[in-house]
Amino acid sequence: MDAAFEVPRYGRASLADLLPSVVSSLGAVEEPNPLGLPPVRRACVLLVDGMGWEALASRRGHAPFLASLADGASPITAGFPSTTATSLTTLGTGAAPGQHGVVGLQVAIPGSDRVLHQLRWNGDIDPETWQPRRTVYERAETAGIATSYIAAGSYEGSGLTLASTRGSRYVAADSVTELAVQAGAVLSSADRCLAVVYHSDLDTYGHMFGVDSSHWRLHLGQVDRLAEQLANALPPDAALYITADHGMVDTNAGSRVDVESPPELSAGVRVLAGEARARHVYTRPGAQEDVLAAWRQELAARADVVSREQAISAGLFGPVSEELRPRIGDVLALARGDTALVAPRSERVESSLVGQHGSLTPDELRVPLLSVSTASGGAGAAVR
Repeated sequence: MDAAFEVPRYGRASLADLLPSVVSSLGAVEEPNPLGLPPVRRACVLLVDGMGWEALASRRGHAPFLASLADGASPITAGFPSTTATSLTTLGTGAAPGQHGVVGLQVAIPGSDRVLHQLRWNGDIDPETWQPRRTVYERAETAGIATSYIAAGSYEGSGLTLASTRGSRYVAADSVTELAVQAGAVLSSADRCLAVVYHSDLDTYGHMFGVDSSHWRLHLGQVDRLAEQLANALPPDAALYITADHGMVDTNAGSRVDVESPPELSAGVRVLAGEARARHVYTRPGAQEDVLAAWRQELAARADVVSREQAISAGLFGPVSEELRPRIGDVLALARGDTALVAPRSERVESSLVGQHGSLTPDELRVPLLSVSTASGGAGAAVR
């Protein structure tokens, strides 16, 4: 595997470990606490879509409040692929992708040539059947902890929301101000409670203009203010944890590689899925080895190309349930550097985006875990 790649730290310091640790700190004795979070009565988790640790660290001047919390802190990792659908389900279930089954943005539905887009949740797939694990929210409610998920109203009732957050009370909030107001109300509404706040706009600016753009940097300042407002709204004996679902890599016209059109790459391919930084390639019967060899040869300088078995053996998805293995591509291509493995015919808009993510570079995989507390200990790093 590329020396610049990292492997998700499942079970030690990953998004899969965050909510179980938080709920454990709230008194749910059945939940593990691998992050060692201290006991509190109320907790808020702010997840900022697309706010990678590396990007935040290099743009500290635009986020003075977050920068003050980052001093002495260490990042945790997203799972693989480092993409929103996978990460939100990893967060919400407290499980690695190989256990919850949302193993990418787009995956082939086993037994068919149909592709399930797990942000749009197209088709007739029942999200509670596709992702049947109990969520951390459901487990927390059983333990007597009131849980709320606060996000834009447009996400309420979506397939991904049902797969990743069921069991929580959905609170619609369509602006930065409303997110802060609703979170403050939730944290004052019960003696033991968890509020998870999700904000997506930074990711949108990153996709459209790149993380090195004025748009991204200026919106980071608004995220910084949101985090500070949430911290100021904490009631006594409460904690705020700030994290993200993935980082991002800026691409350009010269770094985009068409993996859909060349016959050398399409031969033997049944379904092309995944996304520009992490491709799932599903092969025709008996063609896996030929496809693997062809993709390795054609993309040698651009991507690490591995078989499903190699990806599982390397621990990229964590432990993989046998029934979920067919959801993973027979061949996977993990983009290096600023490469984007695009499909300009079937993914016209997505192929032209500047910011991309999904692979295993530190820019994509590392996410912050920052904390503020009104219990003893104050503000600082959540991971020691």
